[in-house]
Parts: sequence; structure tokens; C-alpha cells
Amino acid sequence: MTDKYAVIGNPISHSKSPQIHQMFAEQTEQDISYEAILAPLNGFVATIDRLREEGYKGCSVTVPFKFEAYKLATPKKNKSFPARFAQSANTLIFDVNKSLKINNTDGDGLIRDIRKNWAFKLKGKRVLLMGAGGAALGAFLPLIKSNASIIVVNRSVENAKIKTDNFVLFPDIPKSYLKKSKYTDNAKKEPQVIGYQSLLGHKFDLIINATSSGLSDEMPPLPPTIFAPNALAYDMMYGRETPFMKFARDQGAQVADGLGMLVEQAAEAFYLWRGVRPDTAAVIAALRNSA
Repeated sequence: MTDKYAVIGNPISHSKSPQIHQMFAEQTEQDISYEAILAPLNGFVATIDRLREEGYKGCSVTVPFKFEAYKLATPKKNKSFPARFAQSANTLIFDVNKSLKINNTDGDGLIRDIRKNWAFKLKGKRVLLMGAGGAALGAFLPLIKSNASIIVVNRSVENAKIKTDNFVLFPDIPKSYLKKSKYTDNAKKEPQVIGYQSLLGHKFDLIINATSSGLSDEMPPLPPTIFAPNALAYDMMYGRETPFMKFARDQGAQVADGLGMLVEQAAEAFYLWRGVRPDTAAVIAALRNSA
């Protein structure tokens, strides 16, 4: 019997997730269906309830429902640590006993893309994370785990401090999550948060744009001297060159978009659902060739 999954968002017609999971299923010989579902802005919970009643095994969650999805799971044990830290979820698992488990695979997808597909070693590198929204919070914890040196920059320093201080104040960071990290015994290291005006004189090996600036074709106020030699500029957006990507290219940095992150986070969700990890390189290549 075919197991049913879906991605839920608003809007959703642009989503590549059905195509990605179809390729995963064919590659791993899994009997599943995966569709895109448009949920009303005030009807996310009702949509999830309907899918569970109809026997779906799980779903992906995208904009604007990730924070709402986080609130669905109780008790606490049904919320993964990355989801609890980011206070958002992008992967829901519907168990046979009708319980609901949530996870956030965005951060792990980002790190896997940077390390595996871009062959970029994070340990000891100076990383600038732009933004303090859900995308940035999803990336923050895996970056800490990777032993990179992180500075968060945001237009509102106060807002970013409130959110990143969740890491400092979090009472129960699992040591298993921070295994082999320099933060295993010192998991309360305070993150450094600054404003854009304080970036002059800094250089970074990796700059990650986790803001929505690309949606409005805006360029974050970065100084042209921000990139260290052989730096990687990573924009979580995909499908077009953003002003940040053009700026980085003009400064001689290597440039990456978020397509690999999209595929890698989907692969992590697929693994949680099916217990098998697909080959993401083949899927990324297929999507780039079809663009």
C-alpha cells in the first residue's frame, strides 16, 4: 500500500518538494506518494488534522507555517532538540498510534550541503550569520556544533540577542547532540551579536544570508572587504542570483545558493520517515539541469 506524504504551505505551487521526494522514492524503491497542499492562512491545524485522519504518514511544512507547526506536538519528548531551540518545525511524523512528532531539518540540511556538496570545512572557520529569523535560528545550532566561530549580524541587535540567547539559557542541551563538539562541556558559550555598522574591519571565511533581503532585491549593508581569501558566500534563496550573491561574486568569493540545502533537508526528512538516506548529489544535479 502506498504511503502518503505532503508539503504544506501558502503559497505552495512553486515548491520543488514533490519532485525531490519523487526522485528519492524512485532511487530508494520506496512506495510513497508526495503532494503539495495549499493550506488557508487560518487553516493550518485543520489541514494537519485532515491529513492525519486520511492516513498520511507525515508532512513537510514551509512558509508561513513553521512556527505554528512547532506548537502542534505534545509532550516535549515528541519535539526534537533542534525544533525546540528554533521554536519551529519543518518535518512532521504521524505515528501509527496517532501521536505526532516534530523535527527541524533545515540546519542539518544547510551544514550537510556546505560540507558535502561545497567541500567546505567549517571547523575553526569564521562565520557570519545574517539574520535572526526562523531560518537563521535553524542554522545557528548546527553551526555551533560544527565548531565554527560564529558572529550573528542583524539590523536589530536587541532582537537577535533575545533569540540567540536561547542557546545560552537553554537548560537541557543534550550532550549527544553536541558530541565531538568543543561545546560539549561548555555549551553555554555566549554568542556574539552585532549590528551591520560594526562589521568594518572584520573578515569571514563563510557568510550565510538567512535574511529575506533577496525577495525584495535588497543588498544587506556589507562592506566590500568582508570576505577573507577563498571565502564562501551562501544565500539560502535559490532559483535566481540575489544582490548578495552578485556582490560576493564581484568581490571574488565563491557563491552558493540554497538549492542544495533544500534537497539535503528533504533527504533528512525522508530518512526520518523511511529509514533510508537517498543520494542527494544526483537529485541536486537533476534539478540544476532542469532549471
